[in-house]
Amino acid sequence: MSAVPKVRGRARPIRLGVRSIAALALVSAVGVAAFGWPLLAAGDSGIGEHAQDAPWLFAALLPLLLAVVVATIADVGLDAKAIAMLGVLAAAGAALRPLGAGTAGIEPMFFLMVLSGRVLGPGFGFVLGAVSMFASALLTGGVGPWMPFQMLSMGWVCMGAGLLPGADSLRGRRELWLLAGYGAVSSVLYGTVMNLQGWPYLGGLATGVSFVPGDPLVDNLGRFVAYCLATSLGWDLPRAVVTVLLSLALGPAVLKALRRATRRAAFEAPVTFETPKP
Repeated sequence: MSAVPKVRGRARPIRLGVRSIAALALVSAVGVAAFGWPLLAAGDSGIGEHAQDAPWLFAALLPLLLAVVVATIADVGLDAKAIAMLGVLAAAGAALRPLGAGTAGIEPMFFLMVLSGRVLGPGFGFVLGAVSMFASALLTGGVGPWMPFQMLSMGWVCMGAGLLPGADSLRGRRELWLLAGYGAVSSVLYGTVMNLQGWPYLGGLATGVSFVPGDPLVDNLGRFVAYCLATSLGWDLPRAVVTVLLSLALGPAVLKALRRATRRAAFEAPVTFETPKP
C-alpha cells in the first residue's frame, strides 16, 4: 500500500532564497543611492536642475522591483495559493490607504503591512509592501515619480517586520507590543525617508531648513532634521499612533487569521509520508 503525503507543522514565514536575497540587496542598494545621493553631490552638480529627471528614475527602479517579485517566486517556489494571498493582502492594503491619506497622515494600511510582514517573512513582506503601494497609487490616481520611492519605503517597512526576532516563539502580548513599537518607529521613519526624496529639489525654503548643495553632510543633515520637524512630524506622529492602536486592538485577530491562512496554504510546512492503516 502506497504512502500518503501529509503536511505537518505550524505556520512558518516564507524563507528567503539566494536569488531573492541578491535581488533584495540590489534593489535596496539602488534605493539607498536614489534617496541619498544629493547629500553627497558637489556644489556645482546642479541638483535643482535635475528635478525633472525623476520619471527616468521611476522607469529604472520599477523593473528592479518586478525582478524581486520574479526572483522570489522562482527561488522560493510560491504556488498559486501564495500568489492569491499576495493579491488579497495587497488589495486590502490598497483599500485601507485612502481611508486616511491626506488627513493628518492617518494611514491605517501600516498596521496590516507590519502584521503581514511578521507572519509571512521578509521576502514576501517586501513584495507585499511594494505591490500594495503600487495598487494604492493606481486606485487613488497617485501615480508619479514619487511612486517607486513609496514602493521601496513600504517594502522596507514590511521586510523589517519579517526580520523582527521571535517569529517562531514569541506570542501573546509581548509580540503585540513588539509589533506596535516597530510599527510606530517605522511609521515615522517612512515619512522621514520620503521627505529625503523630495527635500533636495524644493526651492524657496527658508535658509535654516533648505538643502545647500556642496555643504558638509552634517550641516545638511541638521537642516533636514529641522525640515522634518517643521513640516512632516504632524503627519508622521498620527500615523504612528494609529498604527500602534490598530496593532494592539486588531493584532490578535489579524495575526491569528494570517497564521491560519498560512498554515492551510502549507507555506514552508514539512511533508511526511504515512502508510494508511488497513
